[in-house]
Amino acid sequence: MADIFKYKYEELFNPTIQALKNLGGSGAISEIEDEVSNILNLSEEEINDIHKGSRTKLSYRLAWARTYLKNAGLLENSIRGVWVLTKRGNQAGKVDKTKIKRITRKKIDEQEKSKSESTESGTIDDPDSEIDEFAWQDELLSIVKNIDPTSFEKLCQRMLRELGFKNVEVTRKSNDGGIDGRGILRLGGVMSFHIMFQAKRYSNTVSSSVVRDFRGQ
Repeated sequence: MADIFKYKYEELFNPTIQALKNLGGSGAISEIEDEVSNILNLSEEEINDIHKGSRTKLSYRLAWARTYLKNAGLLENSIRGVWVLTKRGNQAGKVDKTKIKRITRKKIDEQEKSKSESTESGTIDDPDSEIDEFAWQDELLSIVKNIDPTSFEKLCQRMLRELGFKNVEVTRKSNDGGIDGRGILRLGGVMSFHIMFQAKRYSNTVSSSVVRDFRGQ
């Protein structure tokens, strides 16, 4: 059967990067697929063109595109399937697909070579590891307190995605105490809840009056 969806995986490198930029720097797989579909102005027939079983060619080839971009250091992902632009990826304009493929193939060769070498090597415990475990928390808190408001909202957006929320978006950037974003939490594929969030930083505990004001929005 002839391809209805004609884009090869390497042709999806730049649309994937652009999709994540449009989504605020991070996105679940379903969000990336929807955004790439919008960027490429795909028809329903192209979106639903089946690769194998119930998986579409769009989904399959985007998975390969993400893998290559990750190996090139432009993307990273969490165990929950949230994909994020790295600093390099965020700064990237249009990438050279030939270069991305060359970097990935070189990295695969290096990984295969290191596998056999690592089997003979052991690991050494770091005596300062317990101290470092607490030090990073203070460092992280300091960073969060000092990032600009837009970056802070993007951080909140990504955290909600990591917790399993879908369709997370910032709806308003203001300092008037209004709602800053919204998303959907699905439970077991049966129930879904629409949520709203405010991106605010407090030096101390959030007072009960602030919580009441938020509930009244």
